[in-house]
Amino acid sequence: MALTGKRIFVGFGFGAIQAGLFLFEAYRSGKFRRLVVAEVLPEVVRAVRQAGGYYSVNVAHGDRVEAARIGPVEIENPAVEADRRRLIEAVAEAEEMATAVPSVEHYVSDTPGSVHRILGLGLRKKAALGGARAILYAAENHNHAAEILERGVAATIPEAELPLASSRLRTLNTVIGKMSGVVAIPRERERRGLAPIAPGLDRAFLVEAFNRILISRVCFDPDPKTPPFSRGIEVFQEKEDLLPFEEAKLYGHNATHALAAYLGAIRGFQRIAELGSDPGIMSFLRAAFIEESGEALIRKHGGIDPLFTRAGYAEYADDLLARMVNPFLGDAVERVGRDPERKLAWDDRLIGTMRIALRMGVVPRRYAVGAAAALATWDRSALTEDKPVACWLEPLWDKAKPEAAEKGAILSLIEDGRQRLRRWISGSDLDKPPVLNALT
Repeated sequence: MALTGKRIFVGFGFGAIQAGLFLFEAYRSGKFRRLVVAEVLPEVVRAVRQAGGYYSVNVAHGDRVEAARIGPVEIENPAVEADRRRLIEAVAEAEEMATAVPSVEHYVSDTPGSVHRILGLGLRKKAALGGARAILYAAENHNHAAEILERGVAATIPEAELPLASSRLRTLNTVIGKMSGVVAIPRERERRGLAPIAPGLDRAFLVEAFNRILISRVCFDPDPKTPPFSRGIEVFQEKEDLLPFEEAKLYGHNATHALAAYLGAIRGFQRIAELGSDPGIMSFLRAAFIEESGEALIRKHGGIDPLFTRAGYAEYADDLLARMVNPFLGDAVERVGRDPERKLAWDDRLIGTMRIALRMGVVPRRYAVGAAAALATWDRSALTEDKPVACWLEPLWDKAKPEAAEKGAILSLIEDGRQRLRRWISGSDLDKPPVLNALT
């Protein structure tokens, strides 16, 4: 399919979400004539250019993996001056953009190719030339990514120019429940028959087909001389208030995905899909998702959206659980469970879910087992030593300065979860999969 539209799309970061969601959906929309993306890895830039600007993404459906060829894209390295100038020009002309970099910490750096500098220079030029209004999807996993990026960009623009420049751009928060990754082991990529990103690269993008992405409401100031803004990527759903849905992502999707990974690691599974063969674990995950995460969020956000009803949340949970164990996605337990110490942080998915549940009058016993399993993944001696879980967890939480009573309640639950996890492990043998009677 040729690029036959009228719009310009610019992306920052060429990972699985940028390539398999934003560029992919912009290409499929038929609304864009140029697709431009910034990438800092020279070998990736070189390979895509040598392929004529085309790249491949592998899309996991429920019954197959399908390779899609996308392009042509104009791929630019912001560390190279000529490329950087072209990126600034593209920003000045673009109607839709997206950042999909590793975290909000990557928005601002001291380098000339920093995301905030390129956006600031492009936005100043857009304002000076009367260029098209634009929206920018901030795809980093942070509740206030858009606001952080806006502040960074504003700091690069002279005060006198800021009102006009700011009027040309709306930065949107996003809730992205699309599972994706990069298969970087050549033997694994070949075994699974995945198309590489481009000829000469060993890596492959693998994303699920899901594309129901939530975004902030697009709201430009009224202007009788300018028609209302319309998005080229129409499949995304606008929401007036994203925070409840961000909480459902973090304390529902992310928390249960982590719970699955840590139980899978204790069980010795290599792939999340293997959990689908264990009805005990799947029942446990569903109960945690619906009875603990779901019940807490329904009590907190009930009435604002059909998601926050018992039927709506059960449908959400069942859909996600089925997608998590999709064998064609083949997500690795190790990938989903990486950085357990980060996922045990006071405000992150496991402890955060437990805290919100307790505040809503729900006892999160299953997520406490997940926290204990995450601790055991981080340090296996947590299962064999008798020292309190606080010895590991309190240092992680020092910066958050948790209130003593809440911290004590969380630690008590995780201590209980560790004992239940031990009983689960000791109740199994090498010939039979473990049952979760001790956990439920």
